[in-house]
This record gives sequence, C-alpha cells and structure tokens, in this order.
Amino acid sequence: MPTDKTASDGTPLRSISEYTEAPVAAVALDDIDLRLLRLLSEDARSSQRGLARELGMSPPAVAERIARLERQGVIVGYSARLNWGALGFPTTVLITITVNQGYRQGLIMQELMSIPEVDDVLLVTGDVDMIVRARVRDHTHLRELLLSRVWQIDGILRTETALAIAEMPAKNSAAELLSAMTAATEAATTAVGTTSTTKGATKR
Repeated sequence: MPTDKTASDGTPLRSISEYTEAPVAAVALDDIDLRLLRLLSEDARSSQRGLARELGMSPPAVAERIARLERQGVIVGYSARLNWGALGFPTTVLITITVNQGYRQGLIMQELMSIPEVDDVLLVTGDVDMIVRARVRDHTHLRELLLSRVWQIDGILRTETALAIAEMPAKNSAAELLSAMTAATEAATTAVGTTSTTKGATKR
C-alpha cells in the first residue's frame, strides 16, 4: 500500500512543484531600478532620504520605486547578513541525498527544509537527487543532526557528507551582479546614442 510519501501513480517527481519555489519571469528594470537595488543590497537599512540623495531623486519617488519592486516580486524581503562563526555555528556541511524510488521528493525536500540547521535544499541532476547545505557547531552536532533528523525522514536511501574545512569570505554577490547589469545597461544606452549621432551626421 502506498504511504503519504509514496506516489501511488508512479510519478514521485510530480509533487515537487507543490513544495518548491515557482520560477518567475524576468522583470523589466531600468538603470535607476538597478542602482536602487544595488544600494539596498549593500545596506538594507538605508533611509529613503539617503537613497534619494544617492540617486538624485525625491524621497517619494524612491518610495514609489521600492513599492513597485516589492509588488513585482523583485524585492522579497530585507535581512541582515550574519557571521555564523560568531554565533557558534562555524562549520558548513554539504549533504548529498539519494531518495528511495517511488517516494515523493517534494515532501522530503519540505521535511529537510524544516530542520533549523538547514540553509538550502536543492534538487539536482546527476547521480544524487538532492544537495543540502547546513550549519553545525561541531562533529557531535553533525552526528546528532544526521541520526536524529535527516536519517529519520522516510524515503531517504543514502547520504554522503562533506565538511567545509575553509571558506572564502562572504561576498555581496547581489551588489556585484547588479553593478554588472547597470554597466551593461549604460553601455547599451551609450551605443544606441553613438549610433544615432553617427546616422545624423551622415545625413547632413
């Protein structure tokens, strides 16, 4: 008999869309949007007055842009970047997971994400089904995490664990990507302007 976690119709991947984040279409953003997002990614506590000064706009105009970006789902929240070592969780763990055939992987992903130590659960291609990133205090904590939580989840067939022994300092990838997008937008605008000027000179 099928259990709650087994797919009676033989489609264990069908439930994934019920539990995972749905893909969204790209939103059209202008140069000011990108600059605003970069400033917020660098300091989410920035005041609207301070942002307005940086962008050469009025505070109400900035507020309207932020509200629009929130409505469009571009901004989904504001949070602080934490030093987990300072909080007593210095070790990053990567756990690869292979799931028993026939089990509903969406439900297993949901259970894994409910574990407080787990940062991410990724469904991946290749020889394993999922990769989990978690944070632990030490070897004893990792043992407890595996024995008491991960290995208690129905449907998990096999796991392999890798401990990070060194990490690069965290970077603000959002700010770097947004800066690159802004530069590309500015370059495209400059190219269009140069082409239009050249065409006008040719006509004369």
